[in-house]
Amino acid sequence: MSIIEAIILGIIQGLTEFLPVSSSGHLEIGKAILGDESLPAESLMFTVVVHAATALSTIVVYRKDVAELLRGIFQFRINEETLFAWKVVISMVPAAFIGVFFNDEIEALFDGQLLLVGAMLAVTGLLLFLADKARNTDKPVSPLNAAIIGIAQAIAILPGISRSGATIATSVMLGIDRAKAARFSFLMVVPLILGKMAKDIMDGGLSLESSQTPQLVAGFITAFIAGVFACRVMIALVKKSKLIYFSVYCFAVSLAVILYTLFV
Repeated sequence: MSIIEAIILGIIQGLTEFLPVSSSGHLEIGKAILGDESLPAESLMFTVVVHAATALSTIVVYRKDVAELLRGIFQFRINEETLFAWKVVISMVPAAFIGVFFNDEIEALFDGQLLLVGAMLAVTGLLLFLADKARNTDKPVSPLNAAIIGIAQAIAILPGISRSGATIATSVMLGIDRAKAARFSFLMVVPLILGKMAKDIMDGGLSLESSQTPQLVAGFITAFIAGVFACRVMIALVKKSKLIYFSVYCFAVSLAVILYTLFV
């Protein structure tokens, strides 16, 4: 992997982690275009590093909310911070369950399954279209809504379904305020990213060679910068109900991927 490739991958990871277009789907498309040998998505170390960068970008953008979340977790009295923290914990359960008990089956879906990616991108496009047309309300996130949003996040493990798109769209269609929907969507993924990183580290298989260091640094920096940018852009777009642009994009890419799979 060259430094240029690391920079490109970092930008893709940073942008697509927050923009509702499916980072996993785009990485699979990238593997098909560049070839598995050219795109080192299989490099566990690189994957861990760029995911750490996007987690850090979320923490930076939502630093006050993250501090509130941590206070809620470690407090032993019931207040607004504690309730919010437990809603985040509730939302994590479905995806954590899938990740722990069906990890091998999930990994099998990330092996050149372009037709699946194309179909799931169409699902993402439909979710975003419906969310864009939903009425703007000011409902807060309830524990039941947190569980439903968590199920949407678990389904979004499939390549081609955007995690942020699925969770924000589900939140909006449940009648949750758009700004609160974006805030909850981005905060609920931070513990999962950190947990996945910890699992990868504990499972072993991470190897760091000195020759990799420049690429890892380049990937981390670009993923972090792109992540901060994409996170802020998504907050603004969700508030303005502009998800339709991403819906059209997902439908277009879905069609292109399906045609490529069937005829090329």
